[in-house]
Amino acid sequence: MVSLITKGVKVSVETFYQADVSQPANNEFRFIYRITIENNSSQTIKLLRRKWVIVDGYGKENIVQGDGVIGKQPIIEPNGYHQYVSGCLLKTEIGKMSGTYAVEKLIDNSAIDIVIPEFKLVAPFKLN
Repeated sequence: MVSLITKGVKVSVETFYQADVSQPANNEFRFIYRITIENNSSQTIKLLRRKWVIVDGYGKENIVQGDGVIGKQPIIEPNGYHQYVSGCLLKTEIGKMSGTYAVEKLIDNSAIDIVIPEFKLVAPFKLN
């Protein structure tokens, strides 16, 4: 697991390789990741948008942006958290992801960017 704190908001990431639905012979490697966003600040925040930078084993970069996370724009109270699971399909057995969440402080509608720490996506057989 990797974690990073930005302006009192901690983002933690756990990754898992999905061997049962991956098809290495077709260069399809599926990964899931569980994100936990903990609001350790004194302000209620709302997650508005996400931006992902996905890099495969060849160094090919793909940028993915959109509103919220998995169709939600969660509001996270102080000392609260939001957790979700999503996935990624790579054409290589190794890659990495990083990014940012655009959040809004509800007390004054000010915007801040929360950094998503870089995390590796690695098929376990690649480590042998």
